[in-house]
Amino acid sequence: MNQVLKKQGNEKLLIIMMLTVALSSMSILLFNFVLPQISKEFQLTNSQVSWVTSSYTLLYGIGTAIYGKLADRYKLKNLLVFGLLLFSIASLLGFFSSSYWLLLVARCIQAAGAATIPATATLIPIRYFPLEKRGTAMGTVFIGTALGSALGPIVSSLVVSIVDWRWLFCIPLLLLLTLPLYFKYLGDEKGPNTSIDWLGGGLLALTTTQILLGVTNNVLWLIGGIIALVLFIYRISIAKSPFIQPQLFKNKVYISYLILAFFVTGIGYSLFFLTPLFLADVQNLPVNMIGLAMVPAAAVTALLNRQGGKISDSKGTSTLFFIASSLLIVCFFLLSTFINSNVVMIAIFLIIGNVGQSFMMIVMSKSISLTLPNEHSGIGMGLLMMQNFIAGSIAIGIYGKAVDMVGNSSWNPFNQLAIGATFSNVFFVLFALHAIILIVYTLSRRMH
Repeated sequence: MNQVLKKQGNEKLLIIMMLTVALSSMSILLFNFVLPQISKEFQLTNSQVSWVTSSYTLLYGIGTAIYGKLADRYKLKNLLVFGLLLFSIASLLGFFSSSYWLLLVARCIQAAGAATIPATATLIPIRYFPLEKRGTAMGTVFIGTALGSALGPIVSSLVVSIVDWRWLFCIPLLLLLTLPLYFKYLGDEKGPNTSIDWLGGGLLALTTTQILLGVTNNVLWLIGGIIALVLFIYRISIAKSPFIQPQLFKNKVYISYLILAFFVTGIGYSLFFLTPLFLADVQNLPVNMIGLAMVPAAAVTALLNRQGGKISDSKGTSTLFFIASSLLIVCFFLLSTFINSNVVMIAIFLIIGNVGQSFMMIVMSKSISLTLPNEHSGIGMGLLMMQNFIAGSIAIGIYGKAVDMVGNSSWNPFNQLAIGATFSNVFFVLFALHAIILIVYTLSRRMH
């Protein structure tokens, strides 16, 4: 009887976590659509107002690794409650912000609190579900990401059409309703009572910050990032209780999956970054229609995510990888070939790609979790989340430069139209890259 009740409680916990992830994903996207209004109100340049989103993303990415490390030491319940309370307090501060600096402070504190969510979301399937159910659990949690992506543009446009943009800060306050439920369903498990190497954690944060700033702003930051990285490596080699155990980097299977995840995540960001651009430039869609054209992909992904998790549990992660990779290869080839086709066709292509990318994230998360011992699961998954943000930032920088290059001819032999040639070429390269990744993955699996 107790086992049945525990199983039911874990399923409820999964649903609550999914809804939390959805609200968190929405909070990342909500302000992207009101940057022009914020810029006009505070008389800011484009580079100044961009910090509303870039500062949030930067701290969010760093925070996932730090919370992951803390989860190996402290109760997951306490970390999540702390993060959600901090997120909510910052949202209130943002709602009452009357100056740009206060708005920026609110967004930074929001990110510092919200970063606990992805760290917790990857650990709950690991700690509360048996190995044979882990993929399904991860697929369920990732539904929240798809829901947030689908609802973010709609909610943002709806709110600002009725009230002031500051009301967007009120949406994360709904997370307060989940606190009693987390107290009820999250256990009191915690790791060994060891000290935290905050100097090592600070050096990791400094390394990540400077690398991201180097990619998005000035290459000189990369020099500082390399210096900080050297200091970080030295620190974890001499510290009594290092922030990251050096043995983790000696785990060849873990590192190989981390590298694979870096590339597939970077490629996957093209669907989120390039889609609004080519829908505006090639399809000539207005802003409100661009959001609607992207909604079906997110909605179908949310519906199919749990099925993807079940496939990884019943057939294995390699089977789901093949399905995900095949979907992405088809998506990028179709986008490259039919970039000028009607919006309905484009929406169908995006459904194929978004489902494939979500399945790929399930594969990466589950595969990496299987390589980690319990005592390293928090920091191991935290590093995965952090490197996803790094991969995304680097990829966006590359895509931004690529679309600025005017292309007059298509590299795709099946599409020789000049209209949209630049986007067609980018998608054709991504199609080829994913085909190579699938071949390498298949050969490596056969060798082992």
